[in-house]
Amino acid sequence: MKNNWKILIEAVVAGLLVFLLTVFNLLSPLDYMVRDKLYQMPRGINSNIKIVGIDERTLDAYGPIQTWSRGRYAELIKKLNENSDAKPALIGFDILFSGYVDEEGDAALAAACEESGNVIIVNNLIYDDRMVRDSGGELIKRVKSVAEPYEEISNVTNVGYSNVAQDSDGVVRRIIPTENMEGIVNEQTGEPVGDKCSMFSKVMYERYCEINNEEATKIPTDRSGRSIINYSGKPGDYECMSMVDVLEGKIDSKAFKDSVVLIGAYAPGMQDNFKVPGGGSEQMYGVEIHANILQSYLENRFAISGNAIAFAIITALVAFALHIAFRKLNVWQSLLILLAASGIEVFICVTLNNKGTTYNIVYLPLIAFISFIYALAIHYAIEKAKKQKVINAFRKYVAPQIVEEISKKGDFTIELGGQNKDIAVLFVDIRGFTTMSEALEPETVVEILNEYLSLTTKSIFDNSGTLDKFVGDATMAVFNSPFDLPDYEFKAVCAAMDIVKGGEELEKVLFEKYGRSVGFGVGVNCGPAVIGNVGCEFRMDFTAIGDTVNTAARLEANAKKGQVLISDEVYRRLKDRIEVKEVGELALKGKSKGFMVYEVVKVDR
Repeated sequence: MKNNWKILIEAVVAGLLVFLLTVFNLLSPLDYMVRDKLYQMPRGINSNIKIVGIDERTLDAYGPIQTWSRGRYAELIKKLNENSDAKPALIGFDILFSGYVDEEGDAALAAACEESGNVIIVNNLIYDDRMVRDSGGELIKRVKSVAEPYEEISNVTNVGYSNVAQDSDGVVRRIIPTENMEGIVNEQTGEPVGDKCSMFSKVMYERYCEINNEEATKIPTDRSGRSIINYSGKPGDYECMSMVDVLEGKIDSKAFKDSVVLIGAYAPGMQDNFKVPGGGSEQMYGVEIHANILQSYLENRFAISGNAIAFAIITALVAFALHIAFRKLNVWQSLLILLAASGIEVFICVTLNNKGTTYNIVYLPLIAFISFIYALAIHYAIEKAKKQKVINAFRKYVAPQIVEEISKKGDFTIELGGQNKDIAVLFVDIRGFTTMSEALEPETVVEILNEYLSLTTKSIFDNSGTLDKFVGDATMAVFNSPFDLPDYEFKAVCAAMDIVKGGEELEKVLFEKYGRSVGFGVGVNCGPAVIGNVGCEFRMDFTAIGDTVNTAARLEANAKKGQVLISDEVYRRLKDRIEVKEVGELALKGKSKGFMVYEVVKVDR
């Protein structure tokens, strides 16, 4: 119950984080980056939108743009319109014709625009440096004045502002189709400019619809009067022709038939390039941005930010449910749910964006991933604790160094079955235990027994053996099982000698304390045996069985107090490293003929 409450509290925290992050867009750079990848996918550019670029070649041919007479732009308009049967539908200058440059050139440009009848030009809004909150709670800059084109050209053209809005990370994602101009004056004349001012691309779209007898569609805007651009192309996608090539007649004017021709800066030094979604390190010129915006108008493909609070509530509830699922399910199930939930949210958000409503996309997958990692860590900690409990229990049976090796490799599998393996087997029994147990109190008997069993266990573990079982006052140990152990025969004999030697010291202590004298008899044998788990699925015993084990038990049964008896096979393998005393041939129970037995006197360690 306590754990369930903990999981619920964790889930509430996960949901609350998603809610706050979504409502306030607290990680906006990350969210913008993901949304740019998913929402701003190239859709293909409109071939009827063409760009005449003032590029490096044009600047090399005519010099810096500030030195030009406006008569050059008049020539460009005439070139574009020279074929009366193949004139552009619209000509848009993304160039601010502010103030007067030279009387003849200014007049020529105004005359060319009037004659063409389809020219759109730009003004430029001057914004206040201070940020204020609008009615929608967004931080914006207010317009304080307008840089207008000179009067003669303004009278014969349509005008829209060229400014593009940059988000906090400097990327152009939004437009303000119409700015409120109440109280705003012309920067040059100081006169009021009117109540409203439309964006350059919007003015072009409306004029294009007027020329083609179509009804202009009103695009959606949010509470702050903004719309999100769904870009159609990346930097360089729109067809761009060098202005010098057009003026020198290298481009057939028929190429511009019924097109919208945008003229603007197309060289880095002109400082009219911006970061855009999906552009990477490559920036997009302002004239290309207006081409994208115009295409979005023509295709009615804008989006606005949806209700952040409603979306935040929905995603918070999903995050809440996902966290509970991650804490309850296994890793693979949780991973599948994480991927499915993230994929579904991405699909829904991309679909909604294409239909005109956009939402912050990154926060649910982000918090869900953190929840998944947290649950994974908790699962790992629980499994590690369980494993440690098993290892701690295993230490009661197997030498600590073997347990450490198991925990490092993690390759020990418990299953029914066995294998043939050459091992050494040790049996040890307390001599005089039955007589002692009849004469002493039960508590005293258990205390003495525990002392002796502690000694035998320590001696076995010190020599890397495996404690197989206690049978009353007897102990069985195996060497080279369940894991390979080098020099296992010698280690078994060393363990036997340690038991006998330790028994002598312990015997003195117990005689002084209880007035009783007991000792050990030990038998050691080696050879093939079957080792493995015997029993059933719910109760197993890892042990060794076979004649080698039985012979070791018979040797122990014949050993006297303080005696270590070994078989002829053990002696044959270790005769250069141990000193023995020949006991002789014994008739062991269960053996049809005599069996040569030796008593170990000393080991050469």
